[in-house]
Amino acid sequence: MTTEAPWLVPDWPAPARVRALSTTRQGGLSQAPYGLADGSPGGLNLGTHVGDDPSAVAGNRARLAARLPAAPGWLEQVHGCAIATEDQFAADGVVPQADASIATTPARVCAVMTADCLPVLLCDRAGTVVGAAHAGWRGLCGGVIESTVARMGERAGAQAEWLAWLGPAIGPQAFEVGAEVRQAFLAQALPEEAGPVDRAFRAGAGGKYFADIYALARIRLARARCTAVYGGDACTVSDAQRFYSYRRDGVTGRMASLVWLAA
Repeated sequence: MTTEAPWLVPDWPAPARVRALSTTRQGGLSQAPYGLADGSPGGLNLGTHVGDDPSAVAGNRARLAARLPAAPGWLEQVHGCAIATEDQFAADGVVPQADASIATTPARVCAVMTADCLPVLLCDRAGTVVGAAHAGWRGLCGGVIESTVARMGERAGAQAEWLAWLGPAIGPQAFEVGAEVRQAFLAQALPEEAGPVDRAFRAGAGGKYFADIYALARIRLARARCTAVYGGDACTVSDAQRFYSYRRDGVTGRMASLVWLAA
């Protein structure tokens, strides 16, 4: 992962026509608590639903759009597994309720917003289709990654080879969950996945566990025949300078991870 302030650019061997970036909390107009880590203005909050000044969010989105070939296809994310296609991006002014999107047309920008949940960017090695998935633990356990790859496969064909990049998310030292989360993943695990899933949870105090969402995503990506997985090395909770974190701060902004095909 390289930095083009205030953006993060995925370090993955994607085809040349596949473009991607992930925003940070830096480089915008928002003020506290949506600003910078030291409380000063300058936050690049992109979420319209978190209580920030709408004019600041509009300005932040305009700054992002200036870096893109077109405005992103924003989603109303609900921690589910629904997939939006490029023809649904703001169709008739309606934002689709979905947790992932795919596109095959150049300059149609797939985007997901996060502030601890895992953003997963996807493409095929031939560079014919891209996708972005919002993988909180509920969506991840429910199969949002597999559903996204399956829809992409309808466009790229059954023999397509996949690449994935895991963006900034809550790290395994910070993601404390209840025993029911571990049990939910174990209940969904295939026989060969049971051991790796179990190892993705580290016992904590009071019956709690610390979950490695990156490891869990790699397991689900492998189930979807994607083993070329990159990223997964940034923690939103521990890096307050760069990232918003709902778990850390409660009231906070949202970042975006985006992928598209160049013309």
